[in-house]
Amino acid sequence: MGRGNFLAAVNGGYFNPDDKPIGLLIVDGTMIAPLQKARLLSGVLSASAKKVQISRVAEFSLAQKPDAAVESGPMVVDLGKSVRGLEATRAARRTFAAVGAGDKAALGFCSDVTLADLSNILATVLAPDFKIQRALNLDGGSSSAFWFKRANGSSFSIAEEKPVRDFVAIVPR
Repeated sequence: MGRGNFLAAVNGGYFNPDDKPIGLLIVDGTMIAPLQKARLLSGVLSASAKKVQISRVAEFSLAQKPDAAVESGPMVVDLGKSVRGLEATRAARRTFAAVGAGDKAALGFCSDVTLADLSNILATVLAPDFKIQRALNLDGGSSSAFWFKRANGSSFSIAEEKPVRDFVAIVPR
């Protein structure tokens, strides 16, 4: 991560034991894996030169021509509210992508939380100028990894416990 022009990054979407992506994966405008219909894969994080957005799978269209996209799930915040019915007993490491009003977006990492916990945490106002409208759980557990570059140029990271197939990163505009 330190060799690229990144501000922050987390692990990306799900992948199978052969390291092939499970669900949509678009990198630099090229489709690596197609959109899939699966209960767990409920959302798509996509980015273009104009915006970053999180869409429900049914709302997403390739006609938007995203530069990058990853399908994952479950959706943990929708319309600014926690999503009901999420798993509430199995705590694990979690990573997520979130979007707010305007062009605000964030990546994050939580340790030892259930999906329901993560949903409730993210639905609260974490910062006065950033109310999360939608948040999508990314591949978690032992694949959870987090990295960011500090203002002074040094970095902070939480390493994954097993190799990660892909990642989502924030780059400066």
